[in-house]
Amino acid sequence: MKVLVTGAAGFIGYHVARRLAETKRCEVLGVDSLSDYYDVALKRARLEQLEPLEKFRFLQADFADAEKFPALVAHFKPDYVVHLGAQPGVRFSMERPAAYTRNNLEGFANVLEACRQHPPRHLVFASSSSVYGAGARPPFREDDNTDQPISYYGATKKANELMAHSYALNHQLNVTGLRFFTVYGPWGRPDMAPTLFAKAICAGQTLKLFNSGKNLRDFTYIEDIVDGVVKVLLYPPAERVQPQVATAATRAAGLISGSSIGAAPSLRIFNLGHHRPVETLLFVQMLEALLGKKALVELLPPQPGDMFETCADLTRIQAAIQFTPRVTLEEGLQRFATWFRDYYRV
Repeated sequence: MKVLVTGAAGFIGYHVARRLAETKRCEVLGVDSLSDYYDVALKRARLEQLEPLEKFRFLQADFADAEKFPALVAHFKPDYVVHLGAQPGVRFSMERPAAYTRNNLEGFANVLEACRQHPPRHLVFASSSSVYGAGARPPFREDDNTDQPISYYGATKKANELMAHSYALNHQLNVTGLRFFTVYGPWGRPDMAPTLFAKAICAGQTLKLFNSGKNLRDFTYIEDIVDGVVKVLLYPPAERVQPQVATAATRAAGLISGSSIGAAPSLRIFNLGHHRPVETLLFVQMLEALLGKKALVELLPPQPGDMFETCADLTRIQAAIQFTPRVTLEEGLQRFATWFRDYYRV
């Protein structure tokens, strides 16, 4: 089967493309624009890891290109599409919102339209725990109100879910959105907490922890994320269920929910996290032990756009695909620290 993966040079995209290509049952086409939001050398290094895989091909292309991307989809004719390309970063979205409008809104519209013209069996796209905003109480459930995202990044991801709802409802597309919760692991992004913290610790630089390090994050290891993505991808919504005849079983599986998002007959929304939030200060202390060096910590007030706690309720995805995270934070951080030392030559 043919699988198109956007954002294939990105953190999650690289791992998903690798897992699919290694099965040898999938012909994987990875697409990425190789933007310079962070070090392109890291993206190219990920692609070098994928290059030897017989079932993987890479094409540098921009999914936000309204002319070229639909033509690419028409030519490749994917059976499945995994859309992981996006402009990431919560705080950066407050400074450069135009990049998020182009990539996360216009770009996602291109992906949806390309899939409408050449429907795959299933489209899976990356949403985010950032859609849970003001008033959300952990553990976050998919049918919680998500009308007040704190950051513009979160707002674009909420918009993606609404856009997907419209296409699923009106064009009979099988679509699933995955709300990722703080993903970490080898080949992680340099702008995310694990790498930022590790670099600061190793360089003896001051590590700034907002909200005095008391923010709680549902850190989820990359292998668990990939397990969830691949299992969800291969099991599209089984049936088209009308809202007025929804049962308890269909609600639990995410085909229907109490919110407007879940009302589309062939759209599902799932949380994908670990369900065991950890204080960022404790996370830093665990990294200190693994890296063998004490951190210089500066405790600061809360940062605008940050959420105090994230925690995924996994009831829905467990009912649908029996997903259970397997990698503990201790084990995952050990693997990350080993990769970090090797890649950054620390």
